Amino acid sequence: MSLVFSASATKSGIVDLIYRYTGADTTKYPLSEVVSDVNAAVDRLLALAIRSSGSWQYDDSNHTDYPIITTDLVSGQRDYSFTTDEQGNLILDIYRVMVANSNGIFYDLELADQQNQRGRNIGFVDGQEITGQPSKYDKTANGIFLDAIPNYSYTNGIKIFINREASYFTSSDTTKKPGFDGRLHEYLVVRPTAYYAQRKGLDNADFWSNELLKYEGDEDRGITGLIESVYSKRSKDEPTRILTKYRSSR
Repeated sequence: MSLVFSASATKSGIVDLIYRYTGADTTKYPLSEVVSDVNAAVDRLLALAIRSSGSWQYDDSNHTDYPIITTDLVSGQRDYSFTTDEQGNLILDIYRVMVANSNGIFYDLELADQQNQRGRNIGFVDGQEITGQPSKYDKTANGIFLDAIPNYSYTNGIKIFINREASYFTSSDTTKKPGFDGRLHEYLVVRPTAYYAQRKGLDNADFWSNELLKYEGDEDRGITGLIESVYSKRSKDEPTRILTKYRSSR
């Protein structure tokens, strides 16, 4: 069921349902705390969705652009730092980097780890400062390092595929809907309700803890939650391969 953040007329929004299920009001459970707890639930779902999603990369649909950022490739510059995307959303991870050659044709760079290779891929740190067409990239802190150092420049010549933070709610976002699968919108009700019930020692705390488990699952106990179940099945257009198990004739 798709939910808006707040629906004062029908009392059917996320905030309204939280107040209904907790039995609280804005005095016992201030709206600012509700917003904070809902956004914490958004973060938790983001982590579970990214971990569970396959080739269909998860991204909050409330963002106005795709999770791909570009920047200029600069001759003689090895490192390029990134903290946020063009809209100011915090970058959580970089999982693919492409660079344009001098003719503007993009190609993928090979991921290398300059901290742990110990003798391999030493072009990053051996001091030779070799220039040419980059073939590898390293992720360190909030940036990437290229090897070789580019000996040409190209406008928007670096294309980076990212995971980024979600689009968060504010108290004024009454008609805003969560930017993920509508079947999971009630999770933003369940998690704050469960945590409030636990904090306040409510009689229904165990019930809401069990409801939360249905969504989040428990890897240690072998329980798959609804969030993982939904996002692990989002590539149905990909063919399923059936592998025949080899059996020796001996």
